[in-house]
Amino acid sequence: MSIHEARSIEVKGKTVDEAIFNGLDQLGLSIDQVNVEILHEGSKGIFGLGKSAQVRLTEKDSPAKDAENFLNTLFEKMHVGATANATEGEEAIKINIEGDSTGILIGRRGETLDALQYLTSLVVNKGNGPYVDREEYTRVSLDTENYRKKREVTLIRLANRIAAKVAKTGRKVVMEPMNPYERRILHSALQGNPKVETVSEGEEPYRRVIVKKKR
Repeated sequence: MSIHEARSIEVKGKTVDEAIFNGLDQLGLSIDQVNVEILHEGSKGIFGLGKSAQVRLTEKDSPAKDAENFLNTLFEKMHVGATANATEGEEAIKINIEGDSTGILIGRRGETLDALQYLTSLVVNKGNGPYVDREEYTRVSLDTENYRKKREVTLIRLANRIAAKVAKTGRKVVMEPMNPYERRILHSALQGNPKVETVSEGEEPYRRVIVKKKR
């Protein structure tokens, strides 16, 4: 079976409930994750003998499954040896990419990874993009090789070095353009600094953080 197909199985049991339980056990899913179709309710004949109950269980579509299917199909078409695995959390769908070709999916300063995350977000939110009502919008977090955490550590170190330089020289530093996620990391890292402050200037995708001495 292709990883992009919804899993579906037919199972039997003495009763419908037993058949459903057997199917859920085989799929490793809960009852709310499947559609149930009763093929035969079972029947008892003489001496308690008769036909078994039979059901068909089909895995339901979910935002996480949509994200997985989109990315894995894309990787196949790109001939990239990678696999996406998605899990639904309370705040976001978290997707981790594993494989032998994940480096190419990160790109320069994570630009390719950000683009994939944005496209996946559009798929999950049915093309509504990031401007749909916040209560309905499902956030997507895409990562591979723990790149996001490593990049965060690098940016915090960079922010602290630049802050020290600005505090010493009094001259502001204009940083290279960054995406909103990375700019938030810089602002947060220096928010409590008593000697410097940060502002963002410019238009996307060239918006950048400026670190300057507090007056």
